[in-house]
Amino acid sequence: MAWVLVFFDLPVGTDEERRDANHFRKDLLKDGYLMVQFSVYARPCGSADRVDTQVRRLKSKIPPKGEVRALTVSDAQWGRMIIMRSQKISASEVMPEQMLFF
Repeated sequence: MAWVLVFFDLPVGTDEERRDANHFRKDLLKDGYLMVQFSVYARPCGSADRVDTQVRRLKSKIPPKGEVRALTVSDAQWGRMIIMRSQKISASEVMPEQMLFF
């Protein structure tokens, strides 16, 4: 079990750039990513093959301008994440027990 994290900085100075950035975000959500922060998304994957598939799909959706990075972490590493919201520590998102297919 692993998580694919996607970090991105996309320009939004023109209408076209803003449209491309919004389409990219919406595509991530359609592909099952969770928004962790505004430009950080994460997706749980059940196998290494699924990680490879997600990275291939991600590459095909990158807008013409900007920077996108992907990082794969194990479920154990994800679970050790320390999340602080308003001076309070929260638990990290949990890997779903069963993957949903649409």
